[in-house]
Amino acid sequence: MAHISGSDRSQLLLLPEAIADYVGVENPVRFIDAFVDGLDLRSLGLARVDAKVTGRPGYDPGDLLKL
Repeated sequence: MAHISGSDRSQLLLLPEAIADYVGVENPVRFIDAFVDGLDLRSLGLARVDAKVTGRPGYDPGDLLKL
């Protein structure tokens, strides 16, 4: 079973066309997003990187770390 994943950042919306339009090019959020995506969470010892096969799936640990 997979983790619950957030919305696709390239998904088109009514206003503006994409979620990326809300965040400026120089915003630190873009760095945090890229940095966490580049981490190997399993080697850092974060629990529950692999989703369990039973029950409701949990949230992706990478998404929670970004928050």
